[in-house]
This record gives sequence, structure tokens and C-alpha cells, in this order.
Amino acid sequence: MLKQFLNKIPRKSPKPDAIDAEEIDHGDDSNGFQCSLGGATFSGRFNVVKRVSSAVFPTSGTEAVDPRMSFKDVSNSQRQNLFLSKLNLCCQVYDFNDHDKNYSQINLKHETLIELVDFISSGSAKFNDVTIAAICKMCASNLFRVFPPKYHSNSMVGEGVDVEEPVFDPAWSHLQMVYDLLLRFVSCNYLDLKLTRKYVDHSFILRLLNLFDSEDPRERDCLKTVLHKIYGKFMVHRPFIRKAVSNIIYRFVFETERHNGIAELLEIFGSVISGFALPLKEEHKIFLLRALISLHKPKLLGIYHQQLTYCIVQFIEKDQTLASGVVRGLLKYWPITNSQKELMFLSELEEVLEMMNMAEFQKVMGPLFRRISSCLNSSHYQVAERAHLLWNNERIFRLVSQNQQTIIPLIVSALEHNAQNHWNQAVLNLTRNLQKTLLEMDEQLVISCQRAVEEKSSTLISTSEKRRAAWEHLEITARDSQNSAGNAACHVTG
Repeated sequence: MLKQFLNKIPRKSPKPDAIDAEEIDHGDDSNGFQCSLGGATFSGRFNVVKRVSSAVFPTSGTEAVDPRMSFKDVSNSQRQNLFLSKLNLCCQVYDFNDHDKNYSQINLKHETLIELVDFISSGSAKFNDVTIAAICKMCASNLFRVFPPKYHSNSMVGEGVDVEEPVFDPAWSHLQMVYDLLLRFVSCNYLDLKLTRKYVDHSFILRLLNLFDSEDPRERDCLKTVLHKIYGKFMVHRPFIRKAVSNIIYRFVFETERHNGIAELLEIFGSVISGFALPLKEEHKIFLLRALISLHKPKLLGIYHQQLTYCIVQFIEKDQTLASGVVRGLLKYWPITNSQKELMFLSELEEVLEMMNMAEFQKVMGPLFRRISSCLNSSHYQVAERAHLLWNNERIFRLVSQNQQTIIPLIVSALEHNAQNHWNQAVLNLTRNLQKTLLEMDEQLVISCQRAVEEKSSTLISTSEKRRAAWEHLEITARDSQNSAGNAACHVTG
């Protein structure tokens, strides 16, 4: 009876021969394994399937072949297991500042990354739950890192200050292969998106977005391609990506004014905006009027102004009623003391005005041409020239001619001031040409405006003379009072 009871007790199973791929000793040839980086040679004795620790991959029982073996040297049934082992091997990150220290391991990892990219490109990889988890783990291990603090100061493009030379990451030879693998993975046509979303989740995307602050332009360019592919493929993540990018912009504009990847993020959104359906959602309009318009505030506008203008033009092409809001935003952030930024604003303003309809133009033409009038008088000759050249645009000239009663009075005073006071001959010539154009448009209105300017000028001169005479009278009175007080004091003393 005791024997029967003992037989019913479950016996402890022997420990499996589990070997974590990260713990393989690459220099041990005790199992008959030989490796040469130039042309890898393998013995048949090592073609033994081993268990992978469940701590490495989420699904227990996954079998892995030694990662140093080639895909062509294993059977079809073992290739997927070898793929997982190679991914696990590439999770190891090395210090490239001391390349000689881990030379053999770095070269082995590089060769392995090339094999992984080729394996995915060939279509042989099966993207099940375990494989997707392993790919995301390997990408996260290599890509997601903290960048060193930036000690260099901000530079303003276009103000005679050279931009710092780009910083190139010494580990780029590996990072480039990882980005290539990630791109091929998310681009795969037979990828199960529902399953992939478990791992390419909001946390993964947010950490990917944080990498846009990399100082290496090659990395930002790869990130741009990868994020654009993720945005296009994972529709469920689109609102989160837009919100996360908005937060990056707000932090850059209102807190740090430091970010290396604003231009690349705007390049992505340039194509994203062109795909927005009509009518535009309120969320998209808020992104334009709050995020994109606020990007005109930082000093580093020159780095990303071309991409920013393209995004804004894409919005106005979608919905012309947004044009007046854009102009108000430009006037709000108009630079007063930065002539190089002012040139950018005038250039962007011309593109916006080319797309405005009459109704939107009339909403903002008053404050807009008061600002243009100020630019016509700018002592910086390039700003003054650029403001004059706006009138050569046929679309802008047509808008002005149809609203000349409002606009001409705002411009004539600036032209008269230029004709009498501006120091630059080229600006003087442009002023005379514009005066002739306005006379041809409405001679009577221009002459009446000129008379009003002369009357105002004479009134100001008269007022100035009266003020000067009053001050002189006060000075004489004060001097006489002081002398009288001094004489009285002397008489009392005597």
C-alpha cells in the first residue's frame, strides 16, 4: 500500500539543457565548432538543437541553433530557430569608443546583422508572436539610448554664425543595419498588424520619436523613413503619433528651443497632411494653428523653415479658409529685430497670399499691409527690397488692386518716407517704380494720400516747433527763477 502511495507522488523532471544565446562562449571550440570571420567554417558535430531560456523570448520551449551558424548550413525546420538565436546575439551592445577591445565580437555582430537583413528580405522569416517580440527586443536594445548632453550653444542660421559640424555616431555601422532591419520588418506585406501592435505599441513609438533628437543626420534620415512607414501601416497609432509630435514641438518652442529633428518630423508631416481627408478634422486645424504656427517663434527657424512652409501650404491647399488664421499667426510672431527671420517671413507670406481667396484676404489686409509698410521702410536693405518685390507677384497685385481704397493709404506714407530718407539706392529705385505703379492704378487716390502725408508732416513739424518753443520758455523761466533766488539770498546775507 505504501508503494502504491509513493508511485502516485509526481517525480521532479530533470533540468533541460537550456543555454541562453547571450551566454555562448564564442572562443570555445570544445564542441568541434570553428569560426573564421573571412569565410566561416563549421563542423557537423555542433549542429545540435538547444533550448533557449524563456527569459530571452516570451514563449517557452523555443529551440535555437548556435547563432554563429549560417542559414544555408541548417535545415529549413531550424532556420526560424537560428533566426531567433541571431536576433538574441545582436542584442549585445558594444562600446565603439574602444573598438579594439571587442573587435571580434563587433565584427561577428555586424556579419550577423547583415545575415538577418538578408533573411528578412528573402521572405523566409515567419513573423509569429515569438519572432516579433525578438525583433522588437533587438531593435530596442540597440536603438533606444540616452544621448549625451549638448554643450554647444544654439546657432541662428543666416546671421553670420556657422552651424556646428554634425556629430556622427561611432556605432553607426551597427545602427544602420538595425534601422534597415526594422524598416524591412514593418514594410513586410504579410505582417500580422494586430499581432505586431502588441510590441510596436505607444511606448515603442514614443521612444522611437525621442531618437529624432540624435545629432547624427544619418540616423534622423533613417528614422524619418521608418516612422513614415509605421504611420502609414498602423492606422490605429496615427492619432497618438500626431499628438506625440505636437508635444515635441511644444516642448521645443516653449521650453528648450533645442531639438535636432524638427526638420525631419516636418518632412514626415508634409506628406501626411497631403493625405488628410476633407473636410479637415478639428484636430488637424488645431495642429496647424497651435503647433505649426508656433514654430515661427524659435531663433533656429532657418533650419526647418522650408519644411514648415511646405506643411502650411499643404494645409491651405486643403482648406483655403485657414489662410487668414495663418497670416494672423505670422503677424503674431513677426520678428522685429531679426532681419534674417523677417526675410523668411516675407517669403512665406508671399506663398500664402498666392493661395488666398478674396474673402480671406479682406479679413487681414489692414494689419497685414501695415506690417508690409513697416518692411518697406526697413533700414535693412534686403528686407526693404523683399517687401517691394511682393508687388511683382501678379496674384498679390490683383488682390491689392481690388482693395486699393484700403491698402494704398497704408503704403503711400511709407513710400514717401523712403523717397526722402532711405540710404540705399536700390531701395530708392524700387520705391520710385512702386510709386509709378500706384499712380497708374489710381492717380487721384495716390495724390490725395500724398497731400494727406504732407499735411500730416507739416502738422508734425509745427507741433514739434511749438513743443521746442515751450521747452525753451520753461528753461528761461527756470533760469530766471534760479537767478532771482540767488540774488535774494545775497541781499539777506549782506
